[in-house]
Amino acid sequence: MDFRFLERWQPELLAVLRIVTGLLFLEHATSKFFAFPVPFPVHPLPTMLLAAGLIELVAGVLVTLGLFTRLAAFIASGEMAVGYFMMHFPKSPWPLANQGEGAILFCFIFLYLAAAGAGAWSVDSARTRNEPIR
Repeated sequence: MDFRFLERWQPELLAVLRIVTGLLFLEHATSKFFAFPVPFPVHPLPTMLLAAGLIELVAGVLVTLGLFTRLAAFIASGEMAVGYFMMHFPKSPWPLANQGEGAILFCFIFLYLAAAGAGAWSVDSARTRNEPIR
């Protein structure tokens, strides 16, 4: 079985991936800034974590809504790559040992979203649908 029947749902499944990823990313920002759903363990936040939280907040909202998705996802992908190599990789080169699987997954999902776009149910798709033809 080749599961080709799922192809017709590709834009919707891409949107589900985008929305879930954006909400999970946003959760990291709300933890840092609002102690929700759990407080972030480091306070006051050092400058690097403040910058990371700001990227997580803005990119998380934009990706979830599907607004400027490619740009927001590209920036978030870069943040996760930097975060992995600064925070996780020095502990061990193995993601299982350094607890960096989440950062790697975020990095590559965001990179995919930067290439694929927002999919269905997004502000980006609504904007391009309503653009005049040039």
